[in-house]
Amino acid sequence: MENHPAHAPLLSARWPVFTAALAAEGEKRLEEQVGRLRVVQTCGCGDNFCQSFHTAPKPTEAYGGGHRNVRLDAPWPGYLILDVVHHEIRYVEVLYRSTLC
Repeated sequence: MENHPAHAPLLSARWPVFTAALAAEGEKRLEEQVGRLRVVQTCGCGDNFCQSFHTAPKPTEAYGGGHRNVRLDAPWPGYLILDVVHHEIRYVEVLYRSTLC
């Protein structure tokens, strides 16, 4: 599923618990982004354990320099891993979790 970024759902509206998970990790700079981030494209892999999504258009190549992963230890089972590029959340890996709500 792909959405035009201007009409894509806001991350904060779709998964309000996300901000608290970032705050718990001390990622203030990333936490401040949540209110404006949109879910612009789902992963599309088709795996039933994956709810991952892009918050920016999917890149055609690897992220390259300025990329880091941030694993959030959330109070729920599964994995929540952020791909951060130049201090911007670009992709959220949601694995083995039925919902973020």
